[in-house]
Amino acid sequence: MVREAIAWLDRTLPLSARFPPGAINREDRLPVPAEALREIVINAVIHRDVSNPSSYVAIAVFDDRIEIHSIGGFPTGIRAELLSQEHRSIPRNPLLAGAFHRTGAIEVWGRGTNRVIEACRAYGIAEPTFTEASGAVTVTFKAEVVANLGRAPFQVGPKSVLSAAQVQVLELADVPRALAEFMGPSGRTDRTKFRDQVLRPLLGAGILAMTIPDKPRSSKQQYRITEAGRAAVATARKA
Repeated sequence: MVREAIAWLDRTLPLSARFPPGAINREDRLPVPAEALREIVINAVIHRDVSNPSSYVAIAVFDDRIEIHSIGGFPTGIRAELLSQEHRSIPRNPLLAGAFHRTGAIEVWGRGTNRVIEACRAYGIAEPTFTEASGAVTVTFKAEVVANLGRAPFQVGPKSVLSAAQVQVLELADVPRALAEFMGPSGRTDRTKFRDQVLRPLLGAGILAMTIPDKPRSSKQQYRITEAGRAAVATARKA
């Protein structure tokens, strides 16, 4: 469930680009930090009221916000205002919580919401809100999703904004390759950053494509250049 949810967010949320003060390289950003979304999705699964056969976890993306719902109220003794402070961990489903903890998906019980708030502050966006209503907990991230959707990650034209790393990826993708095969030549070691900063913008611009698009997280996933990508590389080489 968590993998599918994160994969859906990867496909749905837009990327925007900016140049941080004093930096040469462009930074591609999601509306909300990826680690914050992941933490909240995991918490929603762990704390869902599984005793209710109609319970579920839902993710909704609106023009100006992202909401994650989980059926089941706050654990006894926990209130929304406590989630931004040090608080006890009271897992609704101890076996689920234990499984996620042992696999390393969660690190320290009782600190998840604090890390989410800290990540949003560091990212320069508003802290999420936590509300309980009608037997469900909702976490809301304020994010200008539509404003970002209105901008293409690339302007593939006379003035290409492809980075050298992206041009290298596109040239290698003349033959379908796995993510690791692109990282070696570029000297990158962080898979997440490489996927988010290099591959995702290319996919979003339609100049790189997945060989298994319906299973973005497949272990057999490879990436190939598109015809638009060939045109982008040619333009970048002339620039």
